[in-house]
Amino acid sequence: MYKKIVFMGTSNFAVPILKSLYQNGYPISAVYTQPPKKSNRGQKFNKSPINLFSENISLNTRTPQSLKDNKEEELYLTELEPDIILVVSYGQIIPKNFLNIPKYGFLNVHASLLPKWRGAAPIQRSIMNRDKETGISIMKINENLDEGPVCNQYSLKISEQMNSEELSEKLSLMASEKILDILNNIYDGNIEFKEQDHSKATYAKKIKKIEGKIDWSENAEKIIGKINGLYPYPGAFFSFNGERYKILKAERSSTTGKPGDIASENLEVCCGERSIKVISIQREGKRVQQINEFLPGTQIKKGTNIA
Repeated sequence: MYKKIVFMGTSNFAVPILKSLYQNGYPISAVYTQPPKKSNRGQKFNKSPINLFSENISLNTRTPQSLKDNKEEELYLTELEPDIILVVSYGQIIPKNFLNIPKYGFLNVHASLLPKWRGAAPIQRSIMNRDKETGISIMKINENLDEGPVCNQYSLKISEQMNSEELSEKLSLMASEKILDILNNIYDGNIEFKEQDHSKATYAKKIKKIEGKIDWSENAEKIIGKINGLYPYPGAFFSFNGERYKILKAERSSTTGKPGDIASENLEVCCGERSIKVISIQREGKRVQQINEFLPGTQIKKGTNIA
């Protein structure tokens, strides 16, 4: 017999997992997601991907500003008596007094091989760190950030050209398949949670926009990691003649020169070690362009320096 599930999630990463539960007949009693936020221009409120998806399939959706000191939501969940609460990229801390409400506890899908990359931005940090492998961890939430015991982990190779959007999609689809067996095993009592090795923990702090600024004195591999890791948001960028340019895709090349030098007519930029060849770029306030579209009208020519 299927059990009563509450789902907590916000981002695109969480959507395939909720969709998988719904399509496979798991009863979802309520969906929690972050409340609508103002768009960049402040003109309208935008609902989260999970909010839009859950409303589209007529799921009961709740959007509290916070769960901290929220007696209304604590009472609601207590009276609901969920068997399990599944948390996927929700973006809120679960208060201690909530943790014992569901019969089987709070379960979290985390996008790293814990204890590596605990925290808010594990996918971006793994790419920026040029990791060769990452994965998902299924863990039980406790009072501390991503420190709960883990029942299962599934690994995935990271290719050199993979960006954070592509990696997120692959990890999310993997989780959407694996979570069904995990839930069944938890209900049947056929699963074991093991403590993490806390001495090996690393942390994936939240991404700040300023981290996207490219330092051309770094080596080409690290700059490619930044471009891929920060795609699509906030993006890796440089400034030239008072304007900001975001690089969306690039590949390594072998040209050498002073960091920031444009070494060829194909927008090869010299780095502290080797160089990168820009494939797609976006001038501030303009649309994304492939390099063959961008080059004819730009002042960034061979021989200039953008450092």
